[in-house]
Amino acid sequence: MIKVSASAKNKVRMLMTEEGFDPNQAYVRVGVKSGGCSGLSYELNFDNETNQKDKLYENNDVKIIVDKKSLLYLIGTTLEYSGGLNGKGFVFNNPNAQRTCGCGESFSL
Repeated sequence: MIKVSASAKNKVRMLMTEEGFDPNQAYVRVGVKSGGCSGLSYELNFDNETNQKDKLYENNDVKIIVDKKSLLYLIGTTLEYSGGLNGKGFVFNNPNAQRTCGCGESFSL
């Protein structure tokens, strides 16, 4: 399961609206791909459709879809949003990551 913090929920719903997606119908697509300074990097997009290889979760009024391959790396992850002075953006709090880069956009197991 992937969880969404209250701050991430608010920012996701706002960005969906700004980009022409209906927050009550659209999905946040979360994935993992090869790359980044630690070996694997996170992907985060909006989508209006799912496919057969997607697993659907809903947490904190946000619908999340994850392809089955990425799910292995993301189970237990919480999507958070930080808007502080030291950085602004989405942060993946991933209990499976054994090492992350300084920017938090990539990880390794």
